[in-house]
Amino acid sequence: MMPAHLVRPHPRTRPGTTPTRTRPRTGTSTGSDTGTDKNTGTDPVAVLRRAALPLIDQIPALTDRLTAELHAEEPAYRAAIDADPGDVRREIQRSLRHSVASLLDPVRSRDAARACTARIGTERATRGFPLDPLVHAFRLGGALVWQALVDEVTRHHPRDAHLLVHLAADVRGFVDEHCACVSDAYRKAEHELTWRRENRRRLMAAALLDGATRIADLPEAAHALDLPEHGRYAVVLVAGGRGAAPHAHGIRTVWHPGPDAERGIVALGPYDVTELAACWRESTAPGDGVRIGISSAVDGLAGVGVARRLAETALRICPPGGGTVLLDDELPAALVAGAPALGALLVDRVLGPLRALPPADGALLLDTLTAWLDCDGSAQRAAARLYCHRNTVLNRLRRCEQLTGRSLTRPADQVELALALHAHRLRLAKAPAPSSR
Repeated sequence: MMPAHLVRPHPRTRPGTTPTRTRPRTGTSTGSDTGTDKNTGTDPVAVLRRAALPLIDQIPALTDRLTAELHAEEPAYRAAIDADPGDVRREIQRSLRHSVASLLDPVRSRDAARACTARIGTERATRGFPLDPLVHAFRLGGALVWQALVDEVTRHHPRDAHLLVHLAADVRGFVDEHCACVSDAYRKAEHELTWRRENRRRLMAAALLDGATRIADLPEAAHALDLPEHGRYAVVLVAGGRGAAPHAHGIRTVWHPGPDAERGIVALGPYDVTELAACWRESTAPGDGVRIGISSAVDGLAGVGVARRLAETALRICPPGGGTVLLDDELPAALVAGAPALGALLVDRVLGPLRALPPADGALLLDTLTAWLDCDGSAQRAAARLYCHRNTVLNRLRRCEQLTGRSLTRPADQVELALALHAHRLRLAKAPAPSSR
């Protein structure tokens, strides 16, 4: 594949400027000023164009030779030629034809030649063909055509062969020029393809998280994201920090930015969500402000949209100061978090009398009730947590019963109080911080 033209047209000098390659003239000019042989008066450029004219009929033979060389030397071309020899041969022949045409008329053929080279680079990038063999093909093509020109001159005009030396630097320059041209076109196309591929991946990940992917499109999404279509999945939401997969072998995570948190689609593989949560807790420092919500496990990519909604609920439960919340561990809190209006109603109806007390008294009773429930109804353990006597805890609990009208010995009332406390904590977490003024 020859760089599309070998002969640099003589530069046109603009009025008021000085040509770049001039020699001082003393008396009569000689042929050495332009490379013209002073004995024969022959111009090297004319010699080259005269030799190029017969190459028009040799293009099929040159194409065959270059195709054979590429098949022998480049494995990538060997595979392409074996798969579709006609396609590769047409590409080579088109490039060689532009090359010979530009030898004959470089001014008119320059743009078309470069366009041909760029088109080859773009097409090869689109097909995933490697760049190095492509550049090598252009250098082989340049050497092949140059040798054909030299052979033509030495065979039919041997006295002019030495004049080709004057054009050797130009030939090398144009080979380099077209190698650079094909490389630039290749890299631009490759960049565009990469952007399109990544954008397609982003759109597919967003559709999965939104639950908008059609069942028929799941195999394509699985292939594009390098995820199994079937299997167990979870979704992780990370707020206040950049998403990064925890260091656990076999956990594959595809990240997608969300409006308030980074969203990760996690292929659990042999792990369960409890192990996933443990990995995240190990990878984050307590109190660093990073809040992580992890959904329950769902089956297949089709369930990722549901998992995303569950992870959002888990994130709402997460303390403002940071931490990791696995939804499966906080289902009662998730229940009230998923229905904010009902949670607010529950707080007002059940805990209203406690919240109507002076702030210090109300907070004391709410903390005692929370500690008692967290300690599985043990007044002794609650007292140890609150740094007070067991009887003090019992007295406070009796006061809670009197004010709320609920009995702590009735399971239904315990559930109602526990849910109301969860809703109360969520309300406090969302409340704005008090002003320091």
